[in-house]
Parts: sequence; C-alpha cells; structure tokens
Amino acid sequence: MASLEQKLSVFSQAMNLRAQRHQVLASNVANADTPNYKARDFNFEQAMQNAMAGRSNGSIGLATTAAGHIRAGGMQGGAALQYRRETQSAVDGNTVDMDVERTQISENAVQYQIVSQLISDSFKGIRSALANTSS
Repeated sequence: MASLEQKLSVFSQAMNLRAQRHQVLASNVANADTPNYKARDFNFEQAMQNAMAGRSNGSIGLATTAAGHIRAGGMQGGAALQYRRETQSAVDGNTVDMDVERTQISENAVQYQIVSQLISDSFKGIRSALANTSS
C-alpha cells in the first residue's frame, strides 16, 4: 500500500502537469487568430511518467521573438511540448482548431477536478482516522 507521502507526490505532480497543460491550451486559444501560429500540446501520460521517474525534458520555455525580450524559465516539469497535428487548414497558416481546443480544455479541467477530489478524499480519510483515535 502506498504511503500518504507517495500518494500526495503523485497527486501533486498530476495537478502541476494539468495546470501546465491548461496554460498551453489557453495559449492556443489566445493565438487562434495569429497568422502562422502552430497549436501545441504535450502528452500528459508521458510527462507524468517522466515526472514520477524524476526525469525532465527541460522546462517548457517561453518563446522570444526579439533580442530585447525578457528571458523567462517557463514552466518546469517533465512535459515536452509538441506541435499538434493539423485538423483543418487555414489560409493564414494557423493550426488552432477551436473545437479541439475546447474539447481538450474541458477534458483537462475534468481531470484536474478528479485529482483535486482525490486529494480532498485522502485528507478526509486522515481527519476521520485521527478523530476516531482521539475519541
């Protein structure tokens, strides 16, 4: 049986990666009208495996388009950003499909809520066990 610390570590990694994925998907939505923008995402399962194994594909860096831009480290984690396969062609070269983005954001939000509920349930169990032992 996994210890509480191990469970919370897994849940913490999952929540962090879900939050990172939400930022990537939100970036796609924000750039839906940007010419030549290529939609990005990452494989959550692979990123989770990397995070749990202590591996990192580096940080998800922030792009700069001019020498004067401030460099930022981006998001840390085991996620490697990839370009999403194009589902519709646009005249301006943009590959963001809003239907795909909405679906992915909804799915990611549900998964985030599930992890949040699992964490809450773990703490409820601990509180219950402590209350029963102090009686």
